[in-house]
Amino acid sequence: MLLDLSQSADAAALVELRASDRLREVHDRIEDQVEELLRCRTPQDPFGGQPRSRAIADTLGSRPENYGRWVWYPWSGRLVHVLPQSEFRRVRTDRNRDKITREQQRGLLDRRIGIIGLSVGSSAALTCAMEGIGGAFRLADFDRLGLSNLNRLRSGVHELGLEKSVLCARRMYELDPYLDIEIHRGGITEDNIEDFFSAGEDGRGLELLIEECDTSWVKVAAREHARKRRIPVLMDTNDRGVLDIERFDLEPDRPLFHGRTGDTTAADVRDLDQQAALRLLLDVVDEQRLSPAMTDALTRVGHTLSSWPQLASGVMLGAALVTDTARRILLGEPLLSGRYSIDLEALVPAPATPGAGL
Repeated sequence: MLLDLSQSADAAALVELRASDRLREVHDRIEDQVEELLRCRTPQDPFGGQPRSRAIADTLGSRPENYGRWVWYPWSGRLVHVLPQSEFRRVRTDRNRDKITREQQRGLLDRRIGIIGLSVGSSAALTCAMEGIGGAFRLADFDRLGLSNLNRLRSGVHELGLEKSVLCARRMYELDPYLDIEIHRGGITEDNIEDFFSAGEDGRGLELLIEECDTSWVKVAAREHARKRRIPVLMDTNDRGVLDIERFDLEPDRPLFHGRTGDTTAADVRDLDQQAALRLLLDVVDEQRLSPAMTDALTRVGHTLSSWPQLASGVMLGAALVTDTARRILLGEPLLSGRYSIDLEALVPAPATPGAGL
């Protein structure tokens, strides 16, 4: 909840909140944020020849508590005082310059990104939010956080059992309370897939899709909808650093999955049994390119392994690859469709002789 104390209703809501037992912590570092803002504006002379305290006071005005916004985070009981939206984002992304120019940053924060699958996808969502790639997001996942997810998801044991879509949105709002986030808590289904892709109140739909789910029907149906609407799709496999780019925005007739599944449609895979679904996924990722560990694991899933292995390092690498590629696509770079790999074991190989790489 964003509260603007210049509005009487918001001011009354804040008074009520402060008097309630829901409030556990008030975090007001607005003066420090204003100092950073002044340094971002004029690094060579941030205070305009005045004492620091005077320059900050001039910015805050006669009622410092009314400056900017107060953000209420009900899940943690925290109330936080932050800069106004444009100033907040200018400071928060200032260290992106000039790898991302201010003009580019404003444009990126005006884009809407969809993310399906918030196990692996949550890291991509958080990295995009952290870098300022997208200001509006649609998140979809039906699953809840389990203990085995904590080898790769940035969550805590106090959050076990909570919905992954909700957890991801909370982390993103804690980075930037001005984000526009919609969550589809039941994941993607035949009943809501149109809503997930449709235009919002601003008349704009998704401008990029990050697909990281395990369900065959969703993988295919999401691409069919993306292709129909000319939306580019990114997918990280988090094995050998494989990144798939499908530029349906540039190639509206491009076959799904680079043609690896032929003419298979979402209707064809709706009722696949477990074995057939696994076969389809192996076609999608190209079984011959999997790491030896993953190839071996796939034969043991359901027997001696509960699921296929995924490491935090691979997931974080994938988040970086997806975010970097999303930024470049949204900035208009003509990146080509295809499958790319950043295999760290190949790029940083173990030497045959100890000490040979020194």
